[in-house]
Amino acid sequence: MADTQMLPPEQQICFALYSASRSMTGRYRTLLAPLGITYPQYLAMLVLWETGSSTVSQLGDRLQLDSGTLSPLLKRLEALGLVTRGRSARDERVVEITLTPAGSDMRRYAPHIAEQICAATGLPMNELVELQSQIAALAQRVRELT
Repeated sequence: MADTQMLPPEQQICFALYSASRSMTGRYRTLLAPLGITYPQYLAMLVLWETGSSTVSQLGDRLQLDSGTLSPLLKRLEALGLVTRGRSARDERVVEITLTPAGSDMRRYAPHIAEQICAATGLPMNELVELQSQIAALAQRVRELT
């Protein structure tokens, strides 16, 4: 390996991604606090608002979360009355997650949250779309290495 000078954290791509992630998550925390949910719970709700229901396995795959992280998150959403969890009638090993009426009703807040997040970036929509695409492609390339 060539002898190279180490870059300071501020010049490393991982630090920039980490810092941006922390800043965005903090903004989400502020916006989601009145709803009583966390950012990971919000992500699960986004999927459920799109699909109506999901198995735990499908939800974990979609959000790239393992069952050890997802199960407590879903239990908290159930305790809040936003989802129900139940065994599949077709396969008792499968746990299905379904929105409750309260969970479905919460969807009305999602556009406002998305608008606030977009505004917080200060970027025009076309640049946000391009940035999201580039970050998603980067994440996929790095995942393929593992």
